[in-house]
Amino acid sequence: MKFLRILLFPIVPVYFVITWLRNKFYDWGIKQSKSYDFPVVCVGNLSTGGTGKTPMVEYLIRLLKDDFILATLSRGYKRETKGFVLASEKATAKTIGDEPYQFFHKFKNDSLVAVDENRQEGIAELRQLEYSPNLIILDDAFQHRKVKASVYILLTAFNSLYTNDIVLPTGNLREPRSGAKRAQIIVVTKCPESLTETQKQQIVSRINPKSYQSVYFSSIAYSDTIFSDKESKSLSEEDNFTLVTGIANPKPLLEFLDIQGKTYEHIGFKDHHNFTPEDIKKLEEKSLIITTEKDYMRLMSYESLTNKLFYLPIETKIHDSDSFDKSVKELVFQSIKSH
Repeated sequence: MKFLRILLFPIVPVYFVITWLRNKFYDWGIKQSKSYDFPVVCVGNLSTGGTGKTPMVEYLIRLLKDDFILATLSRGYKRETKGFVLASEKATAKTIGDEPYQFFHKFKNDSLVAVDENRQEGIAELRQLEYSPNLIILDDAFQHRKVKASVYILLTAFNSLYTNDIVLPTGNLREPRSGAKRAQIIVVTKCPESLTETQKQQIVSRINPKSYQSVYFSSIAYSDTIFSDKESKSLSEEDNFTLVTGIANPKPLLEFLDIQGKTYEHIGFKDHHNFTPEDIKKLEEKSLIITTEKDYMRLMSYESLTNKLFYLPIETKIHDSDSFDKSVKELVFQSIKSH
């Protein structure tokens, strides 16, 4: 794969120019972005996956749910439906996608959850509801320039900073690094807990934020409990299990389990993997399966796995959470005052 990416390097300048021009057309007003008279918060990245968007959206739901009528709007990647779908008790990972279903599974009493590949149409549909939201969180919509959000939160992973990367197909960036200027908040995610202030300042210098931008750091916080819809267990009491992952970057999870001294078999799939009958048959032979919360959303419908399938939750832990929370809320309320 790496060799193929090297071979495709001549395409990089073409991709760069196309995506740079697209952004410039929006910046210059040649292409139109739609603004709104209520807060729209966009969470996204410049790279292709693996920066922790899902736990960040969940963090924002917890932060804002007491002050607003919330909705999350996602594309619904790899769902089997098209157009606008509002999550209900009939929803599954197949009808709305695994990540939106995770939001609904956890926050159905705190936030509406909807999917639409066209974010403008999705926002319009949400606002027409009888109990309509007055703040919408856009999941993975940093490149969706047809919508002009009130607040942009850009995520970049500690071990894969966008400042060290180039655009597709040789690199992992969806657009040139200059796109970062749209963000008011940049969060360096998946940092080690031991990250020093000196190291943070070195990273901030590499990011070189604009005067209106704030840079924060976050880590992944794993639970010490595994869950199913029927019960929970202490992770410390479990060993010799099968770990199933279908996420962009399982390395932090593997490192966490190794530090815990766990003995396990790891079966890894690509991000958003659609489990086949052969996959399920293989998993049925296992005695205890621990998976990510996102993968659990796709596996929980298989009755043959019900009594052996558990997920390990994660949360985003902001290093300076008070300042981050204040910054987000100030930006949100400033956008309200400006209308």
